[in-house]
Amino acid sequence: MLRYVMPQTVTVAVDVVAWGVFHAATGYAAHRLGDDRLGRDGFVLRQRAFERDGRLYRRRLRIHRWKDRLPEAGALFAGGVSKRQLPSADVAGLEQFVRETRRAELGHWWAMACSPLFVLWNPPLPAALLMGYGVLVNLPFILIQRYNRFRTQAILVRLSRRGSRS
Repeated sequence: MLRYVMPQTVTVAVDVVAWGVFHAATGYAAHRLGDDRLGRDGFVLRQRAFERDGRLYRRRLRIHRWKDRLPEAGALFAGGVSKRQLPSADVAGLEQFVRETRRAELGHWWAMACSPLFVLWNPPLPAALLMGYGVLVNLPFILIQRYNRFRTQAILVRLSRRGSRS
């Protein structure tokens, strides 16, 4: 039989509040990252060979068809940047967009990393379901950020090649 640390209704309320706090806290932490920390792809953010410059996301997952249906909260905190559209079409705007996709992806990785904390006060099955929720809610946003970043980085490479030829 499942054993809850708290009464079941309290546990459910704590779970809901905890996910809200985790998402808000990790989103705010990502928002507070300086642009200097987002200047390059680190280990977590770097492109993997199987992603094939983002073609995996377009061809297999068809992200371009559904990504705009999900909410975008980049401008939720004061000074934040929405990723619904490019800040500008010049190189500086594209570079800013790449930094913002890194910021958003990190925020979602961090939120998903909070999932194991639910084992502290939930029995195994609900804890596993809550961890599954963490993956299902954050993974689509991570994939969207990667898809957008890889596409934008390819444009920046083409622009730099064109500029170096001039």
